[in-house]
Amino acid sequence: MPAGILVRTSANYSQWPRFLGRRSGANSVVPWTVGFVVIFLVSAFQLLAREKDATQYGMGLIVNIPFPESEVVQVVQDVVQNGIIRGTKEYNKDDYIKDAIAVGSTRVFPEPTEGGNVFYKIRLKALDPRNFKDSGDMGTLAVRYVVQAQGDKNTVLRIDARFVEDFRHTVHASNGSVESAEYKDIHDRLDAIELTKAQTVEAQQQQQQARKQNPALMDDPPQSNTQPAADPIGAAVPPDAGAQASPQTLEERVQELRKQVERRVKAPGAPLKSAPFHTASTLQSLPSGTEVLIVVSTPYWFGVETHEGQHGWILRDELEFVP
Repeated sequence: MPAGILVRTSANYSQWPRFLGRRSGANSVVPWTVGFVVIFLVSAFQLLAREKDATQYGMGLIVNIPFPESEVVQVVQDVVQNGIIRGTKEYNKDDYIKDAIAVGSTRVFPEPTEGGNVFYKIRLKALDPRNFKDSGDMGTLAVRYVVQAQGDKNTVLRIDARFVEDFRHTVHASNGSVESAEYKDIHDRLDAIELTKAQTVEAQQQQQQARKQNPALMDDPPQSNTQPAADPIGAAVPPDAGAQASPQTLEERVQELRKQVERRVKAPGAPLKSAPFHTASTLQSLPSGTEVLIVVSTPYWFGVETHEGQHGWILRDELEFVP
């Protein structure tokens, strides 16, 4: 029977002290009961200690992502500049650590030798960040991201997190919580890009199909000042009121639909991005007053099409309704 486990059986409990070589009686049972409790508690603490020692620190995270390097780099740059570090906190009420900054290098990590694109995000004066081994002081919390291409369609991403005390300069390794949380943020953003691509293609197909079925949704033809000639047959027949109202109603509906999907660039202008991220490349700069057509809508970005047929992304706050 393992130490620290007390098993109840059908045996006569009054025989236990005699079996253990002690005299029966209340005074002799109590010490043995206390002894079993002590053994049980010691065994429990030893088990917890073994579980704590089993936690692996400093392993980092390496994952192969089925996205091209260019897209992964854009997403990682956006995460590096978001100002927060997930998977850790200074106080129990917090969800993550704020006031992080992007830097080009840090002494927390040695110079990389494996190549690839390397990015750093640090938080100075972090107070006892959670999920770092034996951390209990103030220091610098740093996260490193290494992005390496693996062919044309895949990318290897490595994330490591460390905490270094300001006074003793002791390095504390992460238990993997920071790396996992930061990767989840990156993964969710990549999934959003993939979903946005699919929605863009679907919206463009629906738009083209709608234009084929209803030419009235095309751009308005130029207006002519010349009055059309009267139709002698139509003049002979009294016009029907319902027939006159139908074209006007259709025109109003078309105009209402156009207002819903048309926007205008606010002053002083806005960049047309290749992806819905601040760090994405700029396709062109649109001057103030440029009208665009909304193709895809996201909480912060609009996927738009210009009159020249150029597709891209603009922040929602940089567009306004067309009067």
